[in-house]
Amino acid sequence: MSEVKMKQQAAVMEEANRVMGICNACRYCEGLCAVFPAMELHRTFTPGVLNYLANLCHNCRGCYYACQYAPPHEFKLNFPQAMCTLRAQTYEQAAKPAFLRKFFPNNAFFVFSVSFVATVLLTLLALQWGGTANFFTAHTGPGNFYKILPYGAMLTVFGLAGLFALVALWMGVCALWKMTDGKRQWLDLAAHRKAIHDVLILKYLDGGGDGCNYPNEKFSMIRRWFHHAVFYGFLLCLASTTLAFFYDHGLDLPAPYSPLSLPVLLGTVGGLGIVCGTGGMLWLKLVMDTRPADTDSTGMDMAFSMLLFLVSISGLLLLLFRSTEFMGLLLCLHLGLVLGLFLTMPCGKFVHVVFRYAALVRNAYEQRVGHA
Repeated sequence: MSEVKMKQQAAVMEEANRVMGICNACRYCEGLCAVFPAMELHRTFTPGVLNYLANLCHNCRGCYYACQYAPPHEFKLNFPQAMCTLRAQTYEQAAKPAFLRKFFPNNAFFVFSVSFVATVLLTLLALQWGGTANFFTAHTGPGNFYKILPYGAMLTVFGLAGLFALVALWMGVCALWKMTDGKRQWLDLAAHRKAIHDVLILKYLDGGGDGCNYPNEKFSMIRRWFHHAVFYGFLLCLASTTLAFFYDHGLDLPAPYSPLSLPVLLGTVGGLGIVCGTGGMLWLKLVMDTRPADTDSTGMDMAFSMLLFLVSISGLLLLLFRSTEFMGLLLCLHLGLVLGLFLTMPCGKFVHVVFRYAALVRNAYEQRVGHA
């Protein structure tokens, strides 16, 4: 690691420690979110504790607009910005394997480059395997997708990409747990139950109960609603894919399935949810107050939302035009974007899903038994 990079990381940690010390003395914002009650359980703020609290922060921004020490006060206290900057730093530092760390800077360019290359390679594979005439021919009946791309190739490529994403994410969250001085909390089942409950209702996206101060100082639940749409839309799409896999391999019923079949219904509702949610989140990013934001992380945030949006749109278009001569092109586009999503999961904004869950587990444990 270069000396410049080390100084930048030290400066981020120093600022986080400064604002946490001021906030711990003031405690005016203790009812706004999960971070301040968690902060009060600690007398000192080691780098591990700061990394944990940064990932517990849901960026509701209520503390910024309520703070008497925010700019232009001489303290220039900007708590959400400090947490967001440190949180992005933990994504990079905890990335495993280590070579993934270099993809966090300029992350938006990396995400779309990988997705573009994946789409081009799958299209070339389809053209090489079946020829141009086959690629632009309307295919109907069971297994029509496999007339464009060979079944074995699809299973191998996506199986390996999915395995890579899962292993890398697991390694990353283990590295984060070590960075945050995590101990026996990870083995506490009650803490996991509480964390899962908090995730399912997106508890801490309600701010202090009236919603987030997002995209500006006004209280609103709109950010929480958009996150709900993405979260549950993603779960429905995952359920659709899992069920389709069972239909194909367990019941010997290859795709495509009828519009009223369970895999299609789940996938359609889930896809629409993701489109609405990510579209709304992108809009919020464009109109948000940038003062409490870490603008260096905005590109990574928007790249992830845009990729999910494109994956869902392309999937819905594939469903609409799967019996036409455009099916081959749409199939390669959709699968290329999905492959790009898999390959960039461990080195992009998606890591916040597993990192925040780890922070919620620790928070649930400490709130129950106190800081050990």
